[in-house]
Amino acid sequence: MWQNFKEVKDMAEVKLTFPDGKEKNFPAGTKTIDVAKSISTSLGKNAVAGKLNGQLIDLMAPVSDGKIELITAKDDAGLKVLWNTASLVLGAALHDLFPAMTFGERGLTEHGFYYDTDNAAKPVSIDDLAAINDHLAKMIADKMAITRQVVKKGDALAEFKADPYKTSLLNALPEDAQVVLYRIGDYLDFGEQGVLPDTHLLKVTKLLSVAGAYWQGKSSNKMLQRVYGTAFFTQKQMDADDARRKEAHDRDHRVIGNQLDLFFVDPKVGAGLPYWMPKGATIRRTIERYIIDKEVAHGYQHVYTPVLMNLDTYKTSGHWEHYRDDMFPPMDMGDGEELELRPMNCPSHIQIYNHHIRSYRELPLRLAELGMMHRYEKSGALSGLQRVREMTLNDGHTFVMLDQIKDEFKKILNLMIEVYADFDISDYSFRLSYRDPNNTEKYFDDDDMWNRAQTMLKGAMDELGLKYTEAEGEAAFYGPKLDVQTKTALGNEETLSTIQLDFMLPERFDLKYVGRDGEEHRPVMIHRGLVSTMERFTAYLTEMYKGAFPTWLAPIQAVIIPVKNDLHGDYAREVKRRMAVNGLRVKIDDRNEKMGYKIREAQTQKIPYTLVIGDQEMGHASVSVRHYGEDKAITEDTNMYIDAMIAEVHNYSRTGKLSGTEADVTQQLDNQKN
Repeated sequence: MWQNFKEVKDMAEVKLTFPDGKEKNFPAGTKTIDVAKSISTSLGKNAVAGKLNGQLIDLMAPVSDGKIELITAKDDAGLKVLWNTASLVLGAALHDLFPAMTFGERGLTEHGFYYDTDNAAKPVSIDDLAAINDHLAKMIADKMAITRQVVKKGDALAEFKADPYKTSLLNALPEDAQVVLYRIGDYLDFGEQGVLPDTHLLKVTKLLSVAGAYWQGKSSNKMLQRVYGTAFFTQKQMDADDARRKEAHDRDHRVIGNQLDLFFVDPKVGAGLPYWMPKGATIRRTIERYIIDKEVAHGYQHVYTPVLMNLDTYKTSGHWEHYRDDMFPPMDMGDGEELELRPMNCPSHIQIYNHHIRSYRELPLRLAELGMMHRYEKSGALSGLQRVREMTLNDGHTFVMLDQIKDEFKKILNLMIEVYADFDISDYSFRLSYRDPNNTEKYFDDDDMWNRAQTMLKGAMDELGLKYTEAEGEAAFYGPKLDVQTKTALGNEETLSTIQLDFMLPERFDLKYVGRDGEEHRPVMIHRGLVSTMERFTAYLTEMYKGAFPTWLAPIQAVIIPVKNDLHGDYAREVKRRMAVNGLRVKIDDRNEKMGYKIREAQTQKIPYTLVIGDQEMGHASVSVRHYGEDKAITEDTNMYIDAMIAEVHNYSRTGKLSGTEADVTQQLDNQKN
């Protein structure tokens, strides 16, 4: 919204460098569009903006010395220019329809744009979108001009003195800022550059929804109405985005959770505190039992630790210093002791390590826990099971000697991939997350420790030959980490698993072990979470499977429907008993409803198997089996069907082989190699 350069008017010429390295001089005052036309007539027609020294600039903006790139509709940045323009024109349409409206921030999302609004007399609602869309379409059809002007901050403040939100945004700018103003008819706005000179390219534009949004994202501020929209250069692009949005809605764990009655969150009794319904609790319990058994088989010792801890411990660990804003307020017990709801489990596991004198023979010492934690997420960030205030983390900490780090890292990574294979997870990527060396407040201040830890993690990944990206500023405050990144159904990138290397906490808590030489040494701590929290992982799986959980995870694995309760009910109950004693989750639907209705409902509830029992099945000791998603049923011997279902659950719903084998792990790692 402000410029850190001066638009050059006094120089005789400006020198521009193009992406191919060629340089060319232009007269002072030359605009971006003139540069495009000088290259070719077609580029002059197709250009939508420019990039000068990496910063988007309008077609009508005069250029200055620097590196320039011309942006067209085919470039990724071209879509951002279109969305930025659309948000500006949306403001003009809202101004026409709601003259008393004031405007907050406007910006871009991953798939479109938004504008925050405040209209005291009549807040914008979803019912207003049709009328706003119609007015927006008329402005686009009229090919209205969008003119630009660069003014000083003081002049901009004078223009927007009646709007408290715009005034606040302007006051946050440096005093010497130059502000770019945009005018459409009698509507005036300001913001980042990268705006089209008129509205004609916005013809494929659509408003999508309205939602509440706190001013500048702070729950202590006023709630505004955020209008969301999107725009594309072609109808084909819009159709593809419509299909993507529908798929995202159909996979949204909040929608599926409501349809299948898995969980609910009621802000009136606790925002961000999910209630697990019986079916959702069954899915979670199955995951928990699986992960505990898997970890124990890989040498982890499972523990239970309190959800409360003395605040002094978090001061020692550094969480109070670096993580305070995400922690709940301490509880004063009245006797000088302050207790804190734990935001992390690592200090708890440190206490277990420190409870005994440790020998090098015990290392690596692997501790794990399904540990409940509490974090003070802001109300606006809460979302279903993905962002909550109470969560249970699949947490683990390994205490190792220095020369054990690489081997233990590889073992954790192999275990992680084995778990992914069992859940049929294959769409992920690796990210090495480093500290931002310029941010001394956010991270533990020890350059040698950071350099050493980051070099070790990078070396381990390179030794394995795995592809990864590197991201500064994404590390934990106490050390670098390997993050496994996935995408949610809504298109958001999310960390599914993590391995963190930590030299700091062993130092702060004075952890020791007796080495082979009989002397005391400092262990290194490896933090790891295989499947994130139970809440987030259940949300991820719900969206990945689209609610159609594989048989081993499904809350109800089969429903038995007797054709006539009085004739076939006893046999149905006997089949259920035989399945239940083998650990299978089965129910009988003996309601007084039509057969077709019951079968359709079983399909709607995405139950893996529907078993129909009538005269023929009773006579032949069989069941009529319909698998979820299939139209036809087949008749199977009851004993053979139960044996096959037991094997399917044992094999994690894979056909013909066990999952998570060494071959599976090797194959998945090969897929991630350079």
